Amino acid sequence: MKYVLVIDQGTTSSRAILFNTNGEVVGQAQQEFKQIYPKPGWVEHDPIDILSSVRSVISTALTEARVKHSELIGMGITNQRETVVMWDKQTGEPIYNAIVWQCRRTLERCVELEEYKDEILVRTGLKLDSYFSASKIEWLLKNVEKAKELLSSHRLLVGTIDTYLMWQLSGGKIYKTDYTNASRTMLYNIHTLSWDTYLCNLFDIPMEFLPEVCPSSYTYGTTDKEILGFEIPICGVAGDQQSALFGQCCFDKGDLKVTYGTGCFLLMNTGSEALVSKNGLITSLGCQTDQTPSYVLEGSVFVGGAVIQWLRDELKVITSASESEDLARSVEDTNGVYLVPAFVGLGAPYWNFEAEGLITGITRGTNKAHITRAALEAIAFEVNDVVEAMKKDLGVDILTIEVDGGAIGNNFLMEFQADITNAVIARPKNREVTALGAFYLAALHLNLFESLEEIKLKNPIERTFIPQMEKEKRDTKLEGWKKAIRKSALK
Repeated sequence: MKYVLVIDQGTTSSRAILFNTNGEVVGQAQQEFKQIYPKPGWVEHDPIDILSSVRSVISTALTEARVKHSELIGMGITNQRETVVMWDKQTGEPIYNAIVWQCRRTLERCVELEEYKDEILVRTGLKLDSYFSASKIEWLLKNVEKAKELLSSHRLLVGTIDTYLMWQLSGGKIYKTDYTNASRTMLYNIHTLSWDTYLCNLFDIPMEFLPEVCPSSYTYGTTDKEILGFEIPICGVAGDQQSALFGQCCFDKGDLKVTYGTGCFLLMNTGSEALVSKNGLITSLGCQTDQTPSYVLEGSVFVGGAVIQWLRDELKVITSASESEDLARSVEDTNGVYLVPAFVGLGAPYWNFEAEGLITGITRGTNKAHITRAALEAIAFEVNDVVEAMKKDLGVDILTIEVDGGAIGNNFLMEFQADITNAVIARPKNREVTALGAFYLAALHLNLFESLEEIKLKNPIERTFIPQMEKEKRDTKLEGWKKAIRKSALK
């Protein structure tokens, strides 16, 4: 038996997942690492912690699954996007902590660049925001003395987490990234498939020290035996959300997936067309198996599953996330209650950072079951808002939505999502879809599958949720939600 090793390097933990050649998980390991908050709104990771955790989970997964190095035929990597690392080409030492995608230290800088937002959107498909990598790289170059020194002596390297890991695991032989990660830097032209001279000049970033950009399914190079203990090709790389889209087998134009995590991430495959959204979404590059560009529309909901954590940890309404389903089902409806979890403003499609969280419609008869049900319904309403924006941009109806993430085990949420979106919700049997995407990308390059159609046959659906709600009732509920959103946005 042969195996493919996938590294899933996330925001709070690193994971190693071993797949056999049929795409079945045969072993895995996970390790959390420290979150660093130097100032309010600043978020950092120690790159050495990340690398150490990755090497540790690789060793643990192989040992516990009793898989030998000689049985590995390839590696895939999927990673937290936008997070930036700088390091010394000669020593491999990071010159500063990784600046995490959540970090808002460059918010004021982005406000200064407001006049360039339309040009940035045209070239990158992204909104001008500190969320993306460009202003983080600029900050490091301007504020870290070591960066200036190494840049002048041509020893400075920079990259997203995938680039940093590949460079380290290959002993400095691989200095590359893939199209999906590059498209999230706000420095990459998604139409010409190249680093953009205009944007690099705007942020005063030397283009010549940026990594080479390659397709997601591609031989990037091999791991170094002295560092990892074995040599295998790295041949599948993608940012986590695009990897999940690929893992869900959303290979065709109009295919849509929703990841229910702390927030909710919706990505739609738009094929070879880079749609410029008129409804509050952004455009990125999707996973590519060759040089032909593939595009996605993306909408991010800031607070998804986090609202259930809030009920548990702050309000003490529930003692566990799993308890929310039974409590929600204990009442027929929310009794007119709507909860808008705009704890950090509203994301897509509103992009209103001044909106505030609220609970509206409370009466003397309101109890914790109504509030819990309203919280779960709010997640579905938020997702539906983005789905509606995608339908308008693409000009087609959406009949089926692929789902993944921790919250998809909540059957009430999935049922209500189907009802309120009036679409079939498809829950996969294999829920490791983010890692699965990286596996498929590597497997295609290793010729384990002959076609995308063959991959689809390996990815069965566990359960579908069919819309049951009558149109009149759906319209009434949606109008109530829109009213609550308007209240949340009042200033």
